[in-house]
Amino acid sequence: MQSLEQSRQRPNWISWGIGTVIVAVGLGVRFAPIGLPAVVVKYGGSTLWALMIYWVLSSFIRKWPLAQIALMSGTVATAVEIFKLYRSPGMDAFRLTPLGMLMLGRVFSGWDIVAYWLAIVAGVVLDAAIRKPRSRT
Repeated sequence: MQSLEQSRQRPNWISWGIGTVIVAVGLGVRFAPIGLPAVVVKYGGSTLWALMIYWVLSSFIRKWPLAQIALMSGTVATAVEIFKLYRSPGMDAFRLTPLGMLMLGRVFSGWDIVAYWLAIVAGVVLDAAIRKPRSRT
């Protein structure tokens, strides 16, 4: 018997649509001057970044079980956060650029790791709902 993840894949247009929304909202949260509280900007951006990691991986590794994709996504996000502890002049200069800030961030935060894993769990729940076979009545 095939698992849910193997029996029904998410359509590509849904993958790209949700991925585009995640990136747009994430950039808006981080950069749009809309007066959001600092905690929302900080953790909203971090949460959406991790959700984007999950969504990209789950879109490209379509046949893996969702739990395995979640574990890989959480590991990648956590590794990037831990990598913030590494310091070198070149890396620090890159982290000050907009691309470096978006990809790697600047300062290590254990709370970011919590936010990443919560976002990935939310991504799995959404993904499972999208992949759930529809009943034919």
